[in-house]
Amino acid sequence: MSCELCGTEGGSRFLCERHTVKLAERLAELPTLYNEVGECLVPRRSSWGDIIATKGAAGPRSPIDEDVLDTVTWGRAAEVVHLWRVDVQRERWPRHGAPPPAGLDADCRWLGMELDWIAANYPAAADLAREVRGLEVQARLIVGDPPPRAKEIGQCIAVIDDQGTVCGATLTHTAGQSLIACRQCRTVYRSEQDLLLLLHYQPVPA
Repeated sequence: MSCELCGTEGGSRFLCERHTVKLAERLAELPTLYNEVGECLVPRRSSWGDIIATKGAAGPRSPIDEDVLDTVTWGRAAEVVHLWRVDVQRERWPRHGAPPPAGLDADCRWLGMELDWIAANYPAAADLAREVRGLEVQARLIVGDPPPRAKEIGQCIAVIDDQGTVCGATLTHTAGQSLIACRQCRTVYRSEQDLLLLLHYQPVPA
């Protein structure tokens, strides 16, 4: 079995060790990030107790930055993470009832403590990791600390059938990644030789 995020062979695991560690880090940081998001919801020119009258408006304007509120909130993050906790618990202990709402902090801690089991036994582990990363990215965009963006580096050159069909999917790479993995055919380019072949066989622009 290979890691569904990068294609690394992980034995019997749905997530490789590296992505399990990253998921643990994100779960640990998520409550702090969303506390910062909450502070960003209030424009600096006002406080929670201030109501700012707007000229020509029928009523007072809320001090909350509604554009930010529509994009990302603590409540939405808490709901998403809690739904993952419910599903993991259902898979692991099917005879137990669903856990009651516990808050973002508690649900992140609970999932973090269950990561070894999740990585080895939970088929949706990669989807959980992707959604937690999505929540992190949204929060960091608001608080001013976006993660590095993936860059397109070429096309996958793996042959995917007996007829010699080349995959051709777009490959991306993010600063800090130690390998390149094709999301479509799961081919992983690890070694220097892999990368040289990848560069050599890129299609020539028309």
